[in-house]
Amino acid sequence: MIEYVLEHNPDDRILRKASEALGQGKLICFPTDTNWILAACSSQKSAIEKLYKIKKEDKQKHFSILCSDLSMAAEVAIINNSAFRLLKKSIPGHYTFIFEATKKLAKFVQASKVDKEVGIRFVPSHLVSKIIEIHGQPVVSTNLPKSLLGLSEDSTDMIYSYQLEDALLDIVAMIIDPGEFEFVGKSSIINLSKDTGPEIIREGVGDISYF
Repeated sequence: MIEYVLEHNPDDRILRKASEALGQGKLICFPTDTNWILAACSSQKSAIEKLYKIKKEDKQKHFSILCSDLSMAAEVAIINNSAFRLLKKSIPGHYTFIFEATKKLAKFVQASKVDKEVGIRFVPSHLVSKIIEIHGQPVVSTNLPKSLLGLSEDSTDMIYSYQLEDALLDIVAMIIDPGEFEFVGKSSIINLSKDTGPEIIREGVGDISYF
């Protein structure tokens, strides 16, 4: 269940195995720059429904859509020219960008019937980029609920893959562990869905001077 890889040079065989699991509507787990996440393929409705069931009390919060580049992001988010220019200057980075979802995605990931916004991420991690690149589609993700491990959500205890294996046995098909890694903190959240320009929703570790 746990597959060990090198962050800077992950084994493509393992990543293709992860992509195959995603394509079959299964969930996988791996660390990003900010947290361990559960991930699903953006075109697999049944997998996204599994994420909603896991989120439970956080159902009103947006999923993050992980993309490898701007062309992939444009498949799932409506990005105007000014936002496009801002993204070119700032990605990859420790940001979550809020956009209006395309119709293709909105029916799967709306937090409510009237909410059509999604959070787009371009994670500064070679491993994460390679997972998405090999899969060839955006990946829908949510932070791993610490309650699955019997921890409070504000716990700062470091979590390792061996702790996840038993807790996620019936939830995910694979845990990808790059060995040594460090979470940097919360991402900065920037709303780029408005014609009036960027709105800083949360200042995190991402440099907001670009905006």
